[in-house]
Amino acid sequence: MVRPPPGAPRKRVLPSASEIVAFVRQSPSAVGQREIARAFNLAPADRPVLREMLRQIERSGTIARAANRRLVGGMALPELTVVERVGTDEDGIPLVSPVGWPGPDPAPLLRLAEEGGEPLPAGARAAARLVMLDTGEIEARLIRRLASSSERVVGIFEKDRKGGRVLAADRRSKAEYRVAELAAGGAVEGELVVAEILAGTRFGLPRAQIVERLGRASDPGAISLLAIASFAIPTEFPADVIAEADAAAPVDLFGRVDLRDLPLMTIDGSDARDFDDAVWAEPDPDPANPGGWHLVVAIADVAWYVRPDSALDREAERRGNSVYFPDRVVPMLPEALSDELCSLKPGFDRACIAAHLWIDSAGHKRCHRFVRALMRSAARLTYDEVQAINDGQCPSPAAVSTSGIEALYGAFAALARARATRGALELELREDRVVLDDGGRPVAVLPIPRLDSHRLIEEFMILANVAAAEELEARHQPCMYRIHDAPDPEKIAALQDFLDESGIPGLALAKGQAPKPEMFNRLLRRAGDTPVAPLVNELVLRCQAQAAYSSNNIGHFGLALRRYAHFTSPIRRYADILVHRALIAGANAAGTAFGAGGLPPRFRSEHLAAVGEHISATERRAAAAERAALERYRATLLADSIGGTFAARISGIADFGLFVTLLATGADGLVPISTLWSDRYDRREKPPRLVGRRFGGVFRLGDPITVRLVEADPIRGRLLFRIEGEKTSERGGRGKRRS
Repeated sequence: MVRPPPGAPRKRVLPSASEIVAFVRQSPSAVGQREIARAFNLAPADRPVLREMLRQIERSGTIARAANRRLVGGMALPELTVVERVGTDEDGIPLVSPVGWPGPDPAPLLRLAEEGGEPLPAGARAAARLVMLDTGEIEARLIRRLASSSERVVGIFEKDRKGGRVLAADRRSKAEYRVAELAAGGAVEGELVVAEILAGTRFGLPRAQIVERLGRASDPGAISLLAIASFAIPTEFPADVIAEADAAAPVDLFGRVDLRDLPLMTIDGSDARDFDDAVWAEPDPDPANPGGWHLVVAIADVAWYVRPDSALDREAERRGNSVYFPDRVVPMLPEALSDELCSLKPGFDRACIAAHLWIDSAGHKRCHRFVRALMRSAARLTYDEVQAINDGQCPSPAAVSTSGIEALYGAFAALARARATRGALELELREDRVVLDDGGRPVAVLPIPRLDSHRLIEEFMILANVAAAEELEARHQPCMYRIHDAPDPEKIAALQDFLDESGIPGLALAKGQAPKPEMFNRLLRRAGDTPVAPLVNELVLRCQAQAAYSSNNIGHFGLALRRYAHFTSPIRRYADILVHRALIAGANAAGTAFGAGGLPPRFRSEHLAAVGEHISATERRAAAAERAALERYRATLLADSIGGTFAARISGIADFGLFVTLLATGADGLVPISTLWSDRYDRREKPPRLVGRRFGGVFRLGDPITVRLVEADPIRGRLLFRIEGEKTSERGGRGKRRS
């Protein structure tokens, strides 16, 4: 393919099949429909035609042969391979990893497509075919399960005279395993366990032996332990990693800028466990920038301690990120670093990389400068405290002046104007926190108020992240971008179908236009005062592509930014450590003596591509584990309310029933279609709904309903409801027409 010279106008021309295959084969990283569309400058309207062309090429086998030449971490992925289940992503899809990965980098995490039946347990192995999807992802498609003594299942132990049984804790599974008395490992009734599946038998339940006891299901902390085991999240650090962390020492001022007199402050939630960012602001004294601001965002210099190819580095890369639960954190780094030397605690000298940022009165960045520094946090404040100080409801602490807080909010107001001007996506989504008593037991799940102090820190961090990406591009350094693709046109069409069905005037999307965040913002504003506002926010979110890490920059659709990287949380995200290293390497290459800890020679685009795929998958795994724990906490709290009625709305339609969300608590559950006895219902696609065969009753997305809680299963995090007023029967049969 001959590319036009830089700056030349590009015409929209559909590529030929041979050009597509050549592009796929020559690409150094995974490509799919979206990458091909960008390379050939195709509009969204061209994608259906492109999709059909790709299907024809795939049927011919050419794409498969090209995919076999695909490099991940410098290693070619075979078409057929053995994979092992290592967890689940946030959509509930199993994640697998190729067995015996020979490369120097971590084995890639792939989504596994299963064709019905029981899901592959954690640790189980299977033969799979690797297929390149239109999205550019590589999917593993299960061919057959393989017998292996390493297959494991997480569940609850029920004791009986012959030993007992393990009931799988996966909400999608009803699997049971027989455990002989000698294989129970001392487990007691009602205990959460990890069991190893044994060679099968032709009759009866499959057999297993217990290899790990997690504690009683009723114990405080059991929910987090269950999520950790179910998603195979590593918790124990190897001895050499602990040794490196314990040997780390505080830094001195040599080679660093002294920022200890600057009253930087950390602002986090009241339950925050690590503090890796601090902020400060002042009106810009430059007369050429009237109304402008000078900001400093100081970030823990984790790269000083986590050197490339060290034991700490390899373990941090393997974990990818920290995982947070209401009662604990599974850190990416040992506590000697995450809770001590790298945590910006008040009154302690700490190594940092500080971004000096200058903005004008409209919030646009004028310039920036990065320095390696030594800082001393003046105060550890919470979002609630900062908001109360700004609102005049309480005095500021002695170490932080009221004028310092006012300067933060002044700079934030400018950044908020810039955000509105560029049209970043403005979703209003509920975020909850679990309230625990002194014994670690849940007492409530409450929504987190969205304060201006939250938005302030968010905008400061976004500005610093943009500056980091721009700095790396200017230095011609490799960058781990945080990317967010434009929504798929098919998902936008599905959203439009729902809006048409809602019957609410003014709820529509502009047709024939390339999707932009502002298009969705207009819709969200129109829906703001309607009963379907929460659902519209959720459906707009479902339209969006999944954010990911990549060395190939495609911009960030949701933030309406052309370049964006994660720089501000290196204690809990490996991506940020990589960005820090690249900044250090870039500064050293420019002769600014930024210090040690930069990029190793092997750190090239191929390595970045593999790491990007890996840490994107570990991020999805962490999000899924955190969400699964929240669902179990909700089910635990509702277990005492069996038979109670709740106001709800329909949030999803499936062949097997209705997904509902309780308005008061945000808990999600299922109304099985088998309980709808007033008629027999069929699922329709556009828009999704259940339609009665006999009487024509319809259940639609967003419909308000009253439901009665029938079952709450804290172990599986499952809630079952029936719609109040429906005629139900245990045996089945047809009821009367729904009024």
